[in-house]
Amino acid sequence: MKGKRLLMIPGPIEFTLEVLAEMAKPTLSHTDQQFIEEFGQALEKMRKVWLAPNGQPFAIAGSGTLAMEIAAANITEPGDNVLIVHTGYFSERMADIFRLHGANVDIVQSAVGDIPEIDEVRRRLKSKNYKILSITHVDTSTGVRTDVKALSAAAQETNTLVVVDGVCAVAGEELRMEEWGVDIAFTASQKAIGVPPGLALLVTSKKAMESFRSRKSPVGAYYCDWQYWLPVMEAYEGRKSAYFGTPAVNLVRALNISLGQILDEGMEARFERHARNAAAFRAGLSTIGLSFVPVRKEIMANTLSAVYYPEGTDASILPLIAKNGAVLAGGLHPAIKTRYFRIGHMGMSDASEILAVLGSIEQGLATAGYSFEPGASLKAAQSALIQP
Repeated sequence: MKGKRLLMIPGPIEFTLEVLAEMAKPTLSHTDQQFIEEFGQALEKMRKVWLAPNGQPFAIAGSGTLAMEIAAANITEPGDNVLIVHTGYFSERMADIFRLHGANVDIVQSAVGDIPEIDEVRRRLKSKNYKILSITHVDTSTGVRTDVKALSAAAQETNTLVVVDGVCAVAGEELRMEEWGVDIAFTASQKAIGVPPGLALLVTSKKAMESFRSRKSPVGAYYCDWQYWLPVMEAYEGRKSAYFGTPAVNLVRALNISLGQILDEGMEARFERHARNAAAFRAGLSTIGLSFVPVRKEIMANTLSAVYYPEGTDASILPLIAKNGAVLAGGLHPAIKTRYFRIGHMGMSDASEILAVLGSIEQGLATAGYSFEPGASLKAAQSALIQP
């Protein structure tokens, strides 16, 4: 489309026409039977996308940061021990939230672009009575992906609750919540879920709900408290209305559409598509001499890429790339903020967008005077995409 620039940041992302059309419909009352039905359907679909058939879904108006606080607030009491698997900026934010709710927080540190060793996390878990292990599945600041399956297995050895920040992962990266023993996994609507910003989305295990119900002190955040939200979620899933705070009606209706599209694609196919597109994208960028923040291939996210500016360039290339059709994001991690940029490739993003973005990047780099073989990134990506 002439004049249209692809929004290829790590959220908000591009949304399907069906989702956008749903957002444009007149707003229904939150007690309208049609909305009650659609909200109930969306909650049921969340279990299927999270692969948590016995989980309790929550869809609450707010941002990804709200989802972080909802997770921490409801299962944390003053004096609880929490272990953070550190992979970047958002691991630190999670630590701050747990501290705010009275937890004693310890951190398993990693270098920028790396992840802690599983054996070190296991050793730390056994060194103290930790109630919670907090994992950032994909840290949006570094493009690093953790091994949630292995970390969850380690936590089960000490009966530790597992909280997964899946803001930049759910519906893009492989997550088998119930099979892997994850107790809370949350995200925000504007990421791989494929809905405009404004919904905090969580699914919790029975174990997490039992921890909440057995707490001795009140939840330290009124709007986050599951005692108010759980009856609302249960009512809508039972096709009745209930009230605590007004739901984001149009966003919930759009969520129902997007979750349906995700399930129509199938979770296995969706995981594979994200992995294939990410590998092709990295192949293209590598071919023209660009390098990545994650220190090795196996920990690179499939939902976004964190890329160092090539020698002789800086953030001034981003407007040049945008002028040629793709809006990308600058750096976020404080230690390297001026040295890298980020590209989202999640949700509806397909092979044609991967190629279009690589073309925009090449044009921007050429304008900035960076030397490379024109078309090389597209050729490498296309070769990766068409491999059987």
